[in-house]
Amino acid sequence: MIQHSTRLSSFYLTVTAVLGWFALASQLYLIIQNRVVSVAETIVRYFSFFTILTNLIVAVCVTVLLLKPNSKWGRWFSKSTTLTAITVYITIVGVVYNVILRFLWKPQGLQYVTDELLHTIIPLLFILYWFLFVPKKGLQYKQFLPWLIYPLLYVIYTAIHGAISGYYPYPFINVTELGYGKVLINTGGLLLAFSMLSLFLIAVAKYMNRGKA
Repeated sequence: MIQHSTRLSSFYLTVTAVLGWFALASQLYLIIQNRVVSVAETIVRYFSFFTILTNLIVAVCVTVLLLKPNSKWGRWFSKSTTLTAITVYITIVGVVYNVILRFLWKPQGLQYVTDELLHTIIPLLFILYWFLFVPKKGLQYKQFLPWLIYPLLYVIYTAIHGAISGYYPYPFINVTELGYGKVLINTGGLLLAFSMLSLFLIAVAKYMNRGKA
């Protein structure tokens, strides 16, 4: 379980929470302002982005740890397995955007600030939080398998929603453009990336805990 006694830990939680909720609210405002469909469908599309869902998980996590660390949800979010899984998710958000998606468009003004927060700043803050403050004793390689449920459910939801609405939030899972075969290959690659990163973080945790009682 994580301890929140240090001022630096609380500072990290506070900064991440404030920036996270601001970025989420800002992106919701921007997507509604620039909508090309109804407000209701725009909101559905907003929550169809893995980036939004994962940043929402991060924002809820750090807020609960900051305000209600001893509650039922606080105890769950403070588990090293939970925090490591979330670190995997938000790291993938940052890597996929900065390696694949960043060069597909040129956001300006508030959209640029919001994009940087969601895809770069918040992922980096949470990764640093994991390295600096999360106790890593007890993490085992076999624990990563349940961590794949969230991205797998996301892909299933996206496929169903896309088949109904014709909308796919990311080009590499766009069945209309790529076909099911290519999307399945891309999905397999993404799940492999989640798996490899999970195993890597567990290996790092074991290395950092070597020699500790």
